[in-house]
Amino acid sequence: MTTNPRDSHSIWFLLVTVLFVTCLIAANVIAVKAITVWGVTVTAAIVIFPVSYILGDVLTEVYGYRRTRRVIWLGFLANLLVVVAIAVAEALPGATFWDADAAFARILGSTPRILAASFAAYLVGEFANAFVLAKLKIATAGRHLWLRTIGSTLIGQALDSAIFLTLAVAGQWPTDVLLGAIVTAWLVKSAYEALATPLTYAAVAFLKRADGVDVYDRETRFNPLLIAD
Repeated sequence: MTTNPRDSHSIWFLLVTVLFVTCLIAANVIAVKAITVWGVTVTAAIVIFPVSYILGDVLTEVYGYRRTRRVIWLGFLANLLVVVAIAVAEALPGATFWDADAAFARILGSTPRILAASFAAYLVGEFANAFVLAKLKIATAGRHLWLRTIGSTLIGQALDSAIFLTLAVAGQWPTDVLLGAIVTAWLVKSAYEALATPLTYAAVAFLKRADGVDVYDRETRFNPLLIAD
């Protein structure tokens, strides 16, 4: 195996990237629905958003922080494009027979506050997750993958849940409901990661074998803004 990623992108890297971005977009679309988990209110994004962290772990573990950084920004831009497209569609006049403008706006038309919260939480959480995993990989000399994936998720998901819900609904939800939602979202997403550990192990082993890559970020600059690095 090599310690540096290939210059070209394999079909497997592209597949994981597409799945990562798809999970992000789907999570943003369904996040408008509030659901109850164990008596606590959370958003429906909890159904699929944790998968993006699992895929982020796989990307960082196999291909390194540098490539994952680009994928994180790609996901951000894809989400932004979807938001702009929805805003344009909402602003366009409906056909004479179209009678669902109110429903369309209510389901797909996120407020600027929700969007800002979502983007901020996503960037902070995903970069924290990738950074912690990459550093733990060096510290553990590549051993104990479960420790890296679960440990990085605990930190990344805690930041994501706290930032998103605080920025999105603070002042609208009662404080006890908000705190309960943050803790529940964090625990459920982290449990999601823990339960998926066997699948993560299988995916990581396959990709390392198929692409001949196993990156250690010993010389990597971790500035999240260095997209072209």
